[in-house]
Amino acid sequence: MSKNNMSLAEAYYTAVAERDFAEVEKYLHPDVQFIAPLAKMKGKEAVMEATKQFASFFKSLKIRAKLDAGDQAVIVYDLECPVGDLSAAVLLTFQEGLVSKLELFYDARPFEKR
Repeated sequence: MSKNNMSLAEAYYTAVAERDFAEVEKYLHPDVQFIAPLAKMKGKEAVMEATKQFASFFKSLKIRAKLDAGDQAVIVYDLECPVGDLSAAVLLTFQEGLVSKLELFYDARPFEKR
């Protein structure tokens, strides 16, 4: 089962990187939760809107590492974006074969208002 979750996690982030939003939406649970240093939201519609904004921000997203255990997977990725190259990690939790929670970890300092 965890191999399937890893495949789902990788497919989800590949779709995000390719800006294939119809595909992204297929992986999200209706009550998906999103937690990040600068935002928290719940529900597929809100997460999809945030994903579209996120995808418009970066030039490229490259998956660097993948780990999984049980109903969770971790993806570590690098972004090429206007504020410089950034690295992030996301903990994905799965329920009923869909992403039910995304918990994002990154250094938010480049995004702070000055």
